[in-house]
Amino acid sequence: MLISLNIENFALVDRLEIRFGQGLNVLTGETGAGKSIILDALDAALGGKVSGRAVRTGADSARIEATFAMEPVLQDWLAAQDIEPLEDETLVCSREMTLGQGTVRSRSRVNGVVVNKQQMEDLRDRLVEITAQGQTVQLGQPSLQRDWLDSFGGAALMQQREVVAATYAAFQQAAQALEKRRQMEQQRQQQLDLFEYQAKELAAANLSDPQELEQLEQERQRLSHTVELQQQSYQVYQALYQNDTGGNAAADLLTDMVRYDRDLEPVLDMVADALARIQEAGRQINTYGEGLETDPERLEAVEQRIIQLKQICKKYGPTLAEAIAYAQRVQADVDALSDGGQSLEALEAQYAQRQQELAAACAQLTELRRAAAHTLEARIIEELKPLAMEKVQFQVEITPVNPTAAGGDRITFLFSPNPGEPLQPLTAIASGGEMSRFLLALKVCFSQVDPIGTMVFDEIDVGVSGRVAQAIADKLHQLGSRHQVLCVTHQPLVAAMAHTHFRVDKQVIDPAAESTSNNGRRKAKATPEPVDSEPVDTDLLEGSEDVRTVVRVSQLSDDQRRHELAQLVGGNEEAIAFADSLLTQAASRQQDSGTKTGTKTVAKPRRNRG
Repeated sequence: MLISLNIENFALVDRLEIRFGQGLNVLTGETGAGKSIILDALDAALGGKVSGRAVRTGADSARIEATFAMEPVLQDWLAAQDIEPLEDETLVCSREMTLGQGTVRSRSRVNGVVVNKQQMEDLRDRLVEITAQGQTVQLGQPSLQRDWLDSFGGAALMQQREVVAATYAAFQQAAQALEKRRQMEQQRQQQLDLFEYQAKELAAANLSDPQELEQLEQERQRLSHTVELQQQSYQVYQALYQNDTGGNAAADLLTDMVRYDRDLEPVLDMVADALARIQEAGRQINTYGEGLETDPERLEAVEQRIIQLKQICKKYGPTLAEAIAYAQRVQADVDALSDGGQSLEALEAQYAQRQQELAAACAQLTELRRAAAHTLEARIIEELKPLAMEKVQFQVEITPVNPTAAGGDRITFLFSPNPGEPLQPLTAIASGGEMSRFLLALKVCFSQVDPIGTMVFDEIDVGVSGRVAQAIADKLHQLGSRHQVLCVTHQPLVAAMAHTHFRVDKQVIDPAAESTSNNGRRKAKATPEPVDSEPVDTDLLEGSEDVRTVVRVSQLSDDQRRHELAQLVGGNEEAIAFADSLLTQAASRQQDSGTKTGTKTVAKPRRNRG
């Protein structure tokens, strides 16, 4: 259940706190007063799309916080996400939006922990079911009708749909492998000749070490300069030998000096160590020079190998490592084309097997859908009859189509609101009011198989009046006995059935109408747009420079409800009497239904003292 909604600098809202009650909560107000902004804020708090216009003009950021009562399903979700529960047994979803350069950046949190979009969408499905204006247009989409039917079918149907998706993926993989093999078969001999030539050439090159070319070039340098290396090594030896002779003389002198001053012993040790190293270096360079021999044959072989490797790199490289990798790939292609891999017959057999598996999985899914459709048909008709559609006919048509990841069925909702009229696709025959009632009935059916804490309806009663409006009001009230329901409405019949009633006003702040209070403090006056708007706290306006519009939400007392219902009807004196009759009638219907819960205590909107 949604406990409260806190909004700061979102659209036309500067700062607002709304505390909702159990049962049916309605929001009323003039057209354009900002009722949908409240629902947009809830949608945004739960990860819905937002644009730069979501941030209030003049502000750099916006923040929305939705607090829900904790339920066992939410506790399980928090545990799965490693998010700690709050001590007050609530769950808090917040969204921060910051304006950038032409964009809006946002961050979502659950109980203060940052979550990603997928986590937020997963949690949203456990918290609310939002039915917004325009959703009736989507009722005609076959894919959406299929998804609704599958959702209504429950866990077993959804699990089978996952099986179909996995089977379809395996079928697609087999189909692609077979198609690739068939395409290769058409040009098999030509490609096989080319690949065999390349494989033979690469095999003859005996490629194994990616560093071979670099090592050969180093060896060529050494073989090409053998004489110079011999001469230079002898010169180095002579130089070290001379240093060795001079070093011995220095060591003898230091030995004599140490006899008179023991402090020179470390210096003598260093010189002795250096002489030993010089002697060892001389021996090694002498051995190196004596071991050098010219080898013209080896030099020629190295040069020929370098030429061969460079040609291979030019054709299959550009590096030797890439040429070696290509050699492995081309050999695999040769094996595949010469039936060293899977043969065409084997791939065809695998394709046929995957096709049979997909057909069997789709057939099982179809059976589950037929069973779900039969139940849905009965329940939809049962829910529509109280909505002034006593003779309605409804059928879920399931027709075969080429299998996809969602199965091999096309789902079409067929509808006939009047006796004697044939069943036709829902969107082809249903009026706007009938579509609204059908959508309400559909949501009621879903709530029975997959209960959710809060259901939100944005003008679900649009386009209806009279008896139909009363039927919708009764249905929303019944829903309110099992769920928390939030409803934006213009219908006085619906508003009269509410357990908690909110009025949404849009007020214009006019800084030009300033006055000076007794203490000399300047205050701006608020000019309310609706007739019965509450005055705006003028402390909010101090320092304002521009005319601004703000949204205000207030919970109505019994007397205020009378006036609000009268405004919805027409606003004259007779409307007050009619509003009284609506409230009396609503109380009677609530009593008859046995679901009367009374008006909940809801805190008034928090006022901004900024």
